[in-house]
Amino acid sequence: MDNLFDSIEEKSSSYSVNKDFTSLEAWKKFQIVKIFFYKEILIKLPKEELYDLGSQIRRASISITANIAEGYGRFHYQEGIQFYRISRASLYELKDHLISAFELGYISQDLKEKGLKIIEESKRLVNGFINFQIKQKKGIKK
Repeated sequence: MDNLFDSIEEKSSSYSVNKDFTSLEAWKKFQIVKIFFYKEILIKLPKEELYDLGSQIRRASISITANIAEGYGRFHYQEGIQFYRISRASLYELKDHLISAFELGYISQDLKEKGLKIIEESKRLVNGFINFQIKQKKGIKK
């Protein structure tokens, strides 16, 4: 039987009290996306949308950072990668909500473009982070 500790992917010497999910560039950028939607999009929605589109935006906005945090706390790379992918999917969901808010006349073209820009920047960061994690995972399997 294999030694239980052979499957450990994180070395205890790599732990740092100053390094956690909040030090990840993808999480930091997702914070900006979340705050953008809360402070610039949700306030533009009419009352009748607060429980429909507004609720969907709130859930997806929270999901993008929460799934990065949860993935970071997972023990195995593959588990973390799955949460990062869920986070990325929520980012795509927010892009759709942004487009919907524009098409329904709730936000301006400028606000839509601003949102699309930070979403695209965020997608690049999270895709790079996911690819990095995949490479890390491959490096563990020797």
